[in-house]
Amino acid sequence: MKMKWALLASLTALAAILSGCEPLLVLDPKGPQAARQASDIMLSIFIMSGIVIAVLVILVVILFKYRASKQPADYEPPHIEGNIWVEAICVGIPVIIVAFLSFVSVKSNYIVESAPVGYEDQEPLVVYALSSDWKWHFSYPEEGIETVNYLYIPTDRPLEFKLYSYGPITSFWIPQLGGQKYAMADMVTTLHLAADEPGEYWGRNANFSGKGFAENTFNVTAMSQKDFDEWVEEVHETADPITEEEFNKLLEPGHLGQMTFTGTHLDFSPAPEHNHDSEADETETETETETNQDDHSSHEESKHSGH
Repeated sequence: MKMKWALLASLTALAAILSGCEPLLVLDPKGPQAARQASDIMLSIFIMSGIVIAVLVILVVILFKYRASKQPADYEPPHIEGNIWVEAICVGIPVIIVAFLSFVSVKSNYIVESAPVGYEDQEPLVVYALSSDWKWHFSYPEEGIETVNYLYIPTDRPLEFKLYSYGPITSFWIPQLGGQKYAMADMVTTLHLAADEPGEYWGRNANFSGKGFAENTFNVTAMSQKDFDEWVEEVHETADPITEEEFNKLLEPGHLGQMTFTGTHLDFSPAPEHNHDSEADETETETETETNQDDHSSHEESKHSGH
């Protein structure tokens, strides 16, 4: 009896504690990319819950129906070679589930890697997001602004983040706007996001990158396009320009508060946007040119030798 009441009290306390928890950010989407990923997560949870419930129900039925006390003392179970229907169900259902989830995952991957749904015909706001130990630098090349550890974005407009790193691999992640993507040295990766409504959001580095990793976070403020334009004007009127010397100091390991500058570091330290195909074509062209020059030189030498 005491055990029953102890169990009931524990369940009541657990329910009370969990009721005070905030909703998971990934299940509270504020943009089309995050909404797609949240729906996929819930779909996976429902499928897995259905499997668990079905298995538990079958387990209870088998334990009750085939319990030893129900059978006569001289009962001997029949010899069964196999059951085609049981084997088909045990193999077929998992195959169907995996195939279905794979199809959904691949389809969603193409969707979230493209421009946000509903924003395909709009010009995106391009932001270069650079990570260093242990801070985030955001450059707005069109607006001529750079911020540190905070990000202002307009709502109802596609966002195109160009991600790279000065140092170890990091992961750019704003849970309520979309999934994470890696920022690496010597290359740029692109992440498409959008915010459907104004608000304060939270972003962070989701990949361990040293002792300062825990505080490698940034704040995101989504606002109307009008408010965003007014913020841009205010920055140009009040902020100091960023210099190469100041930028190099910012790259030194450590934590900083929020900072704002006019201009961007891209003017004197461009992002590593390499066009490998073009480089390969140039190399091939140079090789062909050198080969042709060698052939021409050999031909001239042969002519002179003949004379």
